[in-house]
Amino acid sequence: MWTGARNGFSGAADRKTEGKNKVRAGPERIAARLHSFFLGRKAKVVRMVSMEKLSAAKIPAALAAVPEWRQLGNAITRTYAFKDFPAAMKFVNAVAGLAEQAGHHPDIDIRWNRVTLALTTHDAGGLTEKDFALAGKFDERLLG
Repeated sequence: MWTGARNGFSGAADRKTEGKNKVRAGPERIAARLHSFFLGRKAKVVRMVSMEKLSAAKIPAALAAVPEWRQLGNAITRTYAFKDFPAAMKFVNAVAGLAEQAGHHPDIDIRWNRVTLALTTHDAGGLTEKDFALAGKFDERLLG
């Protein structure tokens, strides 16, 4: 059998040689190869946490915990200023690491030495405790 790639999967239709005739395998064979290819990989299991949208009455108290953040529609935003572009990018990379750990990703706007972050929980249709907790972690990163 010819696969043309590591781990026995070529990304194209699997081929086998019978004498001088090359025959492509059917969809079932390809599906089986994909299944065995991905099962051989270690997968990171992420537990999804359901977050309820905060009521309008609870948002002011949550904003008080992150005083530099402002509500803008269904999101909270904050703009950070840095001495130059490399410093801004270092912060963005730290934000990316924190966001990956939390499984919650902000919208990021970079303008030379200014970085604006916006957080909302799309699945909930607005702001949740998760948004405010991550905003606090971003602030700790800046101040720490």
